[in-house]
Amino acid sequence: MGTISRRGLGLAGAVAGAGAAGVGAAVGLRHIAVGRVRLRPDPDAGEPFGELRGEVVPVETGDGVPLHVEVDGPADAPLTVVFGHGYTLNQDSWHYQRRDLRGSLRMVFWDQRSHGRSGRSDPERATIEQTGEDLRAVLAATVRPDRPVVLVGHSMGGMSIMALADRNPELFERQVKGVVLVNTSCGDMAEMTLGLPLALAKLVRPLAPRTLRGLGRRAELVERARGLGADLAFVVTRKMAFADPHVSPTVVGFLEEMIRGTPIDVIAEFYPALIAHDKEACLGVLGSVPTLILAGGQDRLTPAVHSRRMAEALPDAELVEVEEAGHVLPLEYPGVVTGGLRRLIEAVAPGAGAAKPPKPAKNVKGAKNVKGVKGRRSPRKRPRYDEEERTA
Repeated sequence: MGTISRRGLGLAGAVAGAGAAGVGAAVGLRHIAVGRVRLRPDPDAGEPFGELRGEVVPVETGDGVPLHVEVDGPADAPLTVVFGHGYTLNQDSWHYQRRDLRGSLRMVFWDQRSHGRSGRSDPERATIEQTGEDLRAVLAATVRPDRPVVLVGHSMGGMSIMALADRNPELFERQVKGVVLVNTSCGDMAEMTLGLPLALAKLVRPLAPRTLRGLGRRAELVERARGLGADLAFVVTRKMAFADPHVSPTVVGFLEEMIRGTPIDVIAEFYPALIAHDKEACLGVLGSVPTLILAGGQDRLTPAVHSRRMAEALPDAELVEVEEAGHVLPLEYPGVVTGGLRRLIEAVAPGAGAAKPPKPAKNVKGAKNVKGVKGRRSPRKRPRYDEEERTA
């Protein structure tokens, strides 16, 4: 163990375990403050996170990695919606959308390679291009070629959709009828600041890849230490992934649990692919289908400027920016995501079943009457509960 102390390993493991919630972020909250947050009244304390399951469909990628794929709904449904999760997460990050749309649609949820219940990838295959090929394999295994599809992607899941469009534009001519991009980017990820002052961000950015590589090489040791810094991991996750000060502690804990479930060497393997991601040239393919872009106004990892840039390249796309939201809209503002998806589905496949009266998602104060308009529209008022967005 050398000169590294047990406490130091705990802190390092916690920061690394925060993954997408901001590697190396410094948060000045004490242990007692964490306890107070956890003890707040929490309407989501009884929510069955991670317990919604569907029919398992075996899918194997071209290089032999088994993907964990689950399907809800009949095979002959008029439309299928395929959900792709973000970096360090798994398909359960779509919990609210799965809960509220269940029974009205055919939905496919998949764990990206090396994430969740899917098999491990060779390190050299931990690329966005490969996840795009994996998405194609998921489509081939779960959706008939003559059936329409809507693709939904959060963060790295959105990047996978872009990679699919880059290599398989013909799918967007005949099968993919709509796209929803949530908290994602088409490139320039190397410029992210993690919400830090620019001067400090310039110092931190070069250290992140080196730090992750070092932790990845000592994966077994780091994994044993990650639990030692549980409070720090909770604080970092809450600070870096969410913007709503009233976000449910249960939701924060659920996100942190998913991140902690992703091995540190997987986090290290995929990080360079995120930084190198550049798919701006393929946005024209997405422009051939209705596209909804959802952004968090206080997203530290894929800032809203990335979504605005995509919207500028896709003049017919709809951009909804939630002013007081961070990087995990599906969990922080689930109603905005579900409501926008319902509206897009109704536009591309009227009567497909998604327009049934919505259930309010109660995990956070929400964005009321977020209107679907081209260009930027940020919700300013925040009512008691997160309600699904509605058009005027």
